[in-house]
Amino acid sequence: MKVLVINCGSSSVKYQLLDMHSDDDFVLMAKGIVEKIGLPEGVLTHKPSGKTPVEKKLYIPDHKVGMKLVLDALVDPEHGVISSFEEIEAVGHRIVQGADFFNGSVLVDEDVMDKIELCCDFAPLHNPAHILGIRAMQAVLPAVPQVVTFDTAFHQTMEPKAYMYALPYEYYEKYRVRRYGAHGTSHQYVSQRGAKLAGLDLANSRIITCHIGNGSSITAIRNGKCVDTSMGFTPLEGMIMGTRCGCIDANILPYLMKKENLTPDQMTDIMNKKSGFIGLGGKTSDMRDTVALAAGGDERAQLVIDKVKHDIVKLVGGYIAEMGGVDLIIFTAGIAENNAWLRRDVSKAFEFLGVKIDDAANDAARYEEAIISAPSSSIKVAMIPTNEELVIARDTMHIAQNLK
Repeated sequence: MKVLVINCGSSSVKYQLLDMHSDDDFVLMAKGIVEKIGLPEGVLTHKPSGKTPVEKKLYIPDHKVGMKLVLDALVDPEHGVISSFEEIEAVGHRIVQGADFFNGSVLVDEDVMDKIELCCDFAPLHNPAHILGIRAMQAVLPAVPQVVTFDTAFHQTMEPKAYMYALPYEYYEKYRVRRYGAHGTSHQYVSQRGAKLAGLDLANSRIITCHIGNGSSITAIRNGKCVDTSMGFTPLEGMIMGTRCGCIDANILPYLMKKENLTPDQMTDIMNKKSGFIGLGGKTSDMRDTVALAAGGDERAQLVIDKVKHDIVKLVGGYIAEMGGVDLIIFTAGIAENNAWLRRDVSKAFEFLGVKIDDAANDAARYEEAIISAPSSSIKVAMIPTNEELVIARDTMHIAQNLK
């Protein structure tokens, strides 16, 4: 079964086309990513299996344009891997926020779409982009089943003490105000892969997964189940991100709204789209550009880098205490996978607990999963490239097969 997986992020569209025979027997036909959506110069990187990769730099104003680039790349006469869209038998989509409507992957229908739209308030940068992706696929492939997998599902095992806020309880009852988390598909995948790589029994383990990208979250996982996570009611909470502020004093909001005469929507836009790297650094929301600026002596870019590391250390340290220790710390997602300095510096903060990094292994780890801690380290540390798309493809295959 040929399954197209679409993973729309806040500023990107990742995709994979897989020929699925079973959960562990599959062929990756093509993969790629559309990056820097909405920035002056976007990038399409298309990697067809057995063919020369393609990279195009062009302005990509929104996700709709990004989706068209993906579809065109798949059927391109020279670089494509299928002759027509009719070869695609099912499409799976990653959805950040499903609130408490969904506890697993489901087939798309209009009721599901309505609920995803209701959750846009909880994930204002993501769910609207996911809806665009689903609608674009429905328009091109109206007869092909569409399946959605929710990032919030993995976090449903948290206890009330972890997911409840100390607000009047009626707001939870009336408006579903609670911690939901995000990146659950990624945290689930890398924790399972990491446990195997480190020789741990997942059912008897304490793992902390650090998903560090344009959007970032950190999760504490005990015995294979989430016990706490850094993102909250929306993906705004937690650590500093590309355009999101992360945790701040809640009273800053009414203070700034009064001082600047801002509406709630304007304040939300500032926190979600004008803060984080771009807000603190003032020049870019992309870590690659931030690193280059810092290397050139830009002090605010260096401040962004320092705060990223500071926030990760605080969260990881808190989760170590919450779980009474940790057996494995995992780094994943774009920023963590591609920056050895980040993995090294964060890990060194825990040398007092006996963490020791193998610098050679860490420097070499980029595209392949690897243990990057030294054999003498008291806590194992790993870099595991995330593969949310494979998790989505498996669920999509099973649901689509059940329709036959």
